[in-house]
Amino acid sequence: MRQHPGWATGIGLLVFSVALVVWARTRPGFDPYGWLVWGRQTLTASLDTNAAPSWKPLPYLFTVPYALAGHYQMWLWMFTSVAVSLSGVVFAGRIAYRLTAAPPERRWAGIAAAVFAGLALLGIQDYSHYVLSAQSDPMIVSLCLGAIDCHLSKRHRWAFALGALAALGRPEVWPFLAVYSIWAWRAIPSMRWLIGTGSALIVLLWFGIPAITSRTPFVAASNALDSGRALRGDKVTGTIRRFLDLYAFPLELAALLSVVLAFLRRDRVTLVLAGGVVAWVVIEIAFAWHGWPGLARYMFEAGAVMIVLAAVAVGRLLADPPRLAGVPQWAGAAVVAVLVLSLVPAAISAARTEHKDLHAQRARTSEIDRLAGIVRGLGGAARLSGCGEPLTRLEYQTLLAWTLHVNVATVGYKYSEAIARGTPIVLFTPVPGGGWKVQAIHQVRPDCRTLP
Repeated sequence: MRQHPGWATGIGLLVFSVALVVWARTRPGFDPYGWLVWGRQTLTASLDTNAAPSWKPLPYLFTVPYALAGHYQMWLWMFTSVAVSLSGVVFAGRIAYRLTAAPPERRWAGIAAAVFAGLALLGIQDYSHYVLSAQSDPMIVSLCLGAIDCHLSKRHRWAFALGALAALGRPEVWPFLAVYSIWAWRAIPSMRWLIGTGSALIVLLWFGIPAITSRTPFVAASNALDSGRALRGDKVTGTIRRFLDLYAFPLELAALLSVVLAFLRRDRVTLVLAGGVVAWVVIEIAFAWHGWPGLARYMFEAGAVMIVLAAVAVGRLLADPPRLAGVPQWAGAAVVAVLVLSLVPAAISAARTEHKDLHAQRARTSEIDRLAGIVRGLGGAARLSGCGEPLTRLEYQTLLAWTLHVNVATVGYKYSEAIARGTPIVLFTPVPGGGWKVQAIHQVRPDCRTLP
């Protein structure tokens, strides 16, 4: 393990992630089921990306090859998503340890900062929910932190590669990757081929595939407009409030202290990271003004870097306490102890919330399993495909599409309009207790009339 720490850490994360997914008994959320549909329909050359979820290339890179594994596609995606997401804990810890720059005799201070960063990252509001529901947002956090760590380790090609992967998941990454590309183009000429190829692939994957499979190359931007979760009041204060609500207030104070200490020490790296946090939030404000949702999870990346900054303050207070007249040497440790204790109530509350959410997600898993069983009992997706348009509640649209092996755009969710048209339809309606009610309406084919 000491000879190959990277491989050992990667294998350990993968094994732990597989065990976590099996233990948690959760299933993907709305968007991930849509991404699974993309992969499966690509193999049949029938991909349609007009419907939700909004197009993003990052999960597509995985769900297409995973679709070759048939029904194991979902498990492969969940294992990958959770493993990549949890790697953010490692990257956050490495960055905090490096920036603490503790002397050899106080190496433990850097370790304490690393542990603080990793645990605090998992404490971001709803972070565990997004990890266990196989969403891409925590993955992008890990990719951004990994890019920062690789740059600090002078592995600039890896930094660009991870940044490019992150840019395939969120457009907020584009300005940062552009700035890094300009710097690397000038500073490291041997990287120019990588920068050119990576940039071309980003444009091709973001806009080329939708141009072929949807009504417009900009379908992701189009679908994101007029979201029901968009801010209705002041976009500036609303976006900032969503960002600050990601974590407990003491962490914000610790991050601010880290910036102050960095200014006094002329620590450019920490100050640049702090500037990146501000820039990310400003970009999100601009997106909100444009009409996009500006959701809190779109700022997980900025929140993760802010947590790293707070961890750096912890490390520096332990490694090099302030030397002020009348201030004892143990003052730094005392401040850290107060910070940790102040976070305990928030940690307990987050743990209780996650426990309730896990219980609800396991109930949802039972409901999903019942749907798959009902479809098999009715003759399978092949038989049902000839009985008309499938419809369900909006929140189950991608799940039903994946279960029936059809595009998401094929599954409707507006019951009254579909019934009024008079064409054959099949309603899949969840009922209290976790069951499903299947109704075949306006049927012409005799074999479809026998559906319950």
